[in-house]
Amino acid sequence: MAKTEMIRARVEPELKSQAEEVFSALGLTPTAALTLFYRQVTLHRGLPFAVKIPNAETLKALSQARAGKGLTEYADLEDLKSRHE
Repeated sequence: MAKTEMIRARVEPELKSQAEEVFSALGLTPTAALTLFYRQVTLHRGLPFAVKIPNAETLKALSQARAGKGLTEYADLEDLKSRHE
């Protein structure tokens, strides 16, 4: 089927740039990426990923992580495993 419909959307320039870098790394054009997304929406009969509203505990954890609070550093994977056995 011929591609005759057009989609127009406004997004933040930085978001557009970052997304297009990912598309490029995957060998996709923005048009191909949007087509892929639309096909997945159609196949799933909804969004092809979970969309959830975070609860208060999750929001607090995200805020702390973004601020760098309460984070634990590990030397490597073995260090992490040894502290959580």
